[in-house]
Amino acid sequence: MADSHFLASDEDGRDAARHNAAAWDRLAREAAPLARPATDAEFRDPLKQLDPLGWLGGDVRGQRILCLAAGGGRQSALYAAAGAQVTVVDVSGEMLALDRAVARERGLSVRAIQASMDALPMLAADEFDAVVHPVSTCYVPDVQRVFREVARVLRPGGVYVSQHKSPVSLQTTLAPGPHGYALVQPYYQRGPLPPVGPHGGRLREPGTREYLHRWEELIGGICRAGFIVEDFVEPVHAKQDAAVGSHGHRGQFVAPYVRIKARRRPRQAAP
Repeated sequence: MADSHFLASDEDGRDAARHNAAAWDRLAREAAPLARPATDAEFRDPLKQLDPLGWLGGDVRGQRILCLAAGGGRQSALYAAAGAQVTVVDVSGEMLALDRAVARERGLSVRAIQASMDALPMLAADEFDAVVHPVSTCYVPDVQRVFREVARVLRPGGVYVSQHKSPVSLQTTLAPGPHGYALVQPYYQRGPLPPVGPHGGRLREPGTREYLHRWEELIGGICRAGFIVEDFVEPVHAKQDAAVGSHGHRGQFVAPYVRIKARRRPRQAAP
């Protein structure tokens, strides 16, 4: 099943959403690394692939899970295979086509909705038990609006697992220079980051429009939206023997991603 509600919260957001929808449509057609469906091996133990730290409690059967900005035929299908009731939202129709195809091939039930992650009026308040949100907040200009929408659609006490590009990583060159990897973008960046060429690698997707969000906006924004942060990790991408300039080599100096576990605060009882 697929619904289309292609909305964003303001003109800047709508422009970014249109641009990134087209970019991810192209990446999906090209079978880019982040637009490849789940493999047979991943389906053997689907929840372990998605939640290695056990933040979702080890069992999602019967839970209502929103896979936010998570098209591509991997997250939605694996959560559905683990027994969850899955809704997947993505700005790209081509990415959602992969979700629908995998669900059809595997006999899974997945609801697919095309929408920008910062405007979800088609979803009801308190609709989900958990929201899982892979790396994608870099594609919206105002991340606080995303967190407010997540808080609205997640039930009190529900878990929000999100991953983000580290702001320091977005400031830093992709390749080393004479003095190593350098900070070249201001921390208080205004507007989108400069685009990368066709070989952005695993850290910057070519053709997309990205925004740097400071720690205050990420951690503080989650808290201000009504969540309690329960855990925070920096997945290790460093490899000691990696070739200079490779993803593993850069990871020795800059952690590219962070993963945050937060829980929506219970509503305060009326006095």
